[in-house]
Amino acid sequence: MKPLSVAVRSVVSLLLFAFVPAANALTQDISALFRPDPSKPNENTFLNTTPISGYCAQYPSECRATKMFSIRLPFIFNSTSPIQANHGDARQGAMFKLPTTWRTTQVTHSATGETEVVEVRWSGIGSTYRLSGNAIDLVGGGVSLLIAHQRLWSGLSWVYAPTPCRYSGIGLYTNTDYTFFWKTPVEGVCAKGANYLIPGFSYRYLDFAYELRTPNPLKMSSGQYTGSLTYSVGPGQDIDMGDVMLPNDSALTLNFKLDVEHTLKVEVPPGGNRVELVPQEGWQSWLNSGRTPTRLFRDQRFHISASSRFKMALECQIISGNTCAISEAGSGHAVPVEVSVSLPEGLTDAVGQPVNRRRLLRDGSGTELFQPGFYVDRRPGTLHFEVARNSVEEMLDSGAKAYTGNVTVIWDSEV
Repeated sequence: MKPLSVAVRSVVSLLLFAFVPAANALTQDISALFRPDPSKPNENTFLNTTPISGYCAQYPSECRATKMFSIRLPFIFNSTSPIQANHGDARQGAMFKLPTTWRTTQVTHSATGETEVVEVRWSGIGSTYRLSGNAIDLVGGGVSLLIAHQRLWSGLSWVYAPTPCRYSGIGLYTNTDYTFFWKTPVEGVCAKGANYLIPGFSYRYLDFAYELRTPNPLKMSSGQYTGSLTYSVGPGQDIDMGDVMLPNDSALTLNFKLDVEHTLKVEVPPGGNRVELVPQEGWQSWLNSGRTPTRLFRDQRFHISASSRFKMALECQIISGNTCAISEAGSGHAVPVEVSVSLPEGLTDAVGQPVNRRRLLRDGSGTELFQPGFYVDRRPGTLHFEVARNSVEEMLDSGAKAYTGNVTVIWDSEV
């Protein structure tokens, strides 16, 4: 009997999206990438690819330990009136109230419309404050520059954050400036009261530190997901510096861009695209015994690498109902071939069941969704081809010598 020819095709899509930012707000891109790493198959998370600036660029070890990232934003806050000495209301001085609790926003696949959720929280804030005069002159002179900055405010030096903000170890100063960074573990107002009249006061920029929670990339399609989250800025808003300190912009929009670059690769060994169906003990055993073979079959191994969902189906040169067939060229007599697949550990069906000898059909029913629990890197699977006993008897009774046909097995990531 001549061999059965089998073709294997893998279909992978790459989807691109162009994003147009919202107007009338300071905008900042937050980007992240998922690309499976064969050396770390169980680390199936997005990598934050947003360029780091500000605090985390200067002190990377501090941020790595807490999975914190920072960006220096061109926000400038200027006082609209002098900060009075011993003011009783925190809103009349130097205060910070930030969106430190987790906020969610939806990101959408540009081509498929699929949606996922991204979460973000503010985990720290920093800047350089600038006084309108020399710190020593403001507190009356006769002290060192460091002591002058300390005496200017209630509590300890600005390096020591007021509750509920926390110390970060940053405190750099000149005669008019003080550079600081405070961590913000919980929601609340962090305020410093002035002990002396400060005629003019400003923050020269804003170091925005954040934590990010991203969705499970293994359940996402290849391509780019985008979405945005807007914070209002000003007194009583999401980012609130009190009633005296007003910003140069009234909103901050974070534009999220999540790129998913999945792997779906199938490798068949050399010659594996030609499959010969034989009896259990081979043709020679059948010839010697004279018994009709109970079936003709062949198991064909392959290796699969997959980080994405996929589906499987058949395309047939010769059709027999919902499956493929092989036929004898002279008479045209055809018999169906049952094709099934077994997938390696780590790949399951839509309800999480292992895939063992799952029938492949032309309409794809029963194989509409396979999904990885982790990145499967070049693990072995098996395609099973079989002609059942009643069909084998028909083939032998026909007197034909060879049946052939092409079967295309499709792995398709467009689920």
